[in-house]
Amino acid sequence: MNEGEKKVVDKMIAIYCRANHKPALELCEECTVLKNYAMKRLENCPFGEDKPTCGSCPVHCYKSDMRLKIKEVMRFAGPRMLLRHPIDAVRHFYKEYRRSRLASVTEKSFRK
Repeated sequence: MNEGEKKVVDKMIAIYCRANHKPALELCEECTVLKNYAMKRLENCPFGEDKPTCGSCPVHCYKSDMRLKIKEVMRFAGPRMLLRHPIDAVRHFYKEYRRSRLASVTEKSFRK
């Protein structure tokens, strides 16, 4: 479940860790804990495959300290995803765009 989201989060954490913590081969301990926590949260997401991107999700499923850490990772790694993993980045942005378009169309139909 949420395999695409898992792949993107995994790559973002790897980009962040390599740039900021400079581990030898694997992720550092702090980033490994964050990755495992994020994967667990994605597995238990109530939206399933229809999960929105984290930035537009109405449910905050991360503890506050982990939410701050993942936000830091995403802010750092997000722009770098366009260079290192452009296909995944474009898919992620398109998913967000499609969701916002659907929400605006739905909102307009309720106003009438």
